[in-house]
Amino acid sequence: MTVLVATALRKNFGGVAAVDGVSFSVAAGDLVALIGPNGAGKSTCFNLLNGQLKPDSGHVQMNGRDITGLPPARLASAGMARSFQVAAIFVSMTVRENVQTAIAARAGKIWNLWRDAARQHIDDADKLLAAVGLATLADTAAGLLAYGDRKRLEFAIALAGQPTLLLMDEPTAGMAPDARAALMQLVQAIAKRRNIAVLFTEHDMHSVFAVADRILVLHQGKLIAEGDAAAIQANPQVRSIYLGSPVYLGNPVYLGNRA
Repeated sequence: MTVLVATALRKNFGGVAAVDGVSFSVAAGDLVALIGPNGAGKSTCFNLLNGQLKPDSGHVQMNGRDITGLPPARLASAGMARSFQVAAIFVSMTVRENVQTAIAARAGKIWNLWRDAARQHIDDADKLLAAVGLATLADTAAGLLAYGDRKRLEFAIALAGQPTLLLMDEPTAGMAPDARAALMQLVQAIAKRRNIAVLFTEHDMHSVFAVADRILVLHQGKLIAEGDAAAIQANPQVRSIYLGSPVYLGNPVYLGNRA
């Protein structure tokens, strides 16, 4: 089932086309990577999808409904979640309380939670923490978590909204290589199991090639290529603009031009 459809999206800033006629779709359970050089239009495209910006033209549909230009809060209630490069958590709360807050917000009971956090949604929160590998840290203050665990907590918070579509902006930014791989494998496993459509931006090509079912390449606001890891690495234009020369070490990886 197709969850997200972007059709001919355009957004100009001062006469410069940040997003220039971009169209693509994301199906349930698929992980689709949006890559490209800095300034290619990835963040603008994300902001058009989740309502932080309104397109100059074009349309966005989610689950068959036109959501073009709807504000982020409306989109969250419709099943869209977004995570950012810097983990967004309540550092003074425990790990469990962070997830409890997200569950309560989804249920429209946020004010009750603030008054009685210790008894709200404990079982559901603990199930989500177990799913992302944080069960043993449930009572730890979120501000004391290692950075990789903060990213896992942010993922659990996103899952608490029961999304059908998850937008992930540089999910492995700032993480060590082993932690990057573990996080993206976790995202892949849960997205497949829960049938969540995932669209993510990422500069670490090892992570992209390891988990993406499909890769979209933006350059100067335009979608210049689309395909699986092998097709993208073999594309001369993408190699020239972004990837550099491919190197094969069991799985496709790359050397070169990501600036």
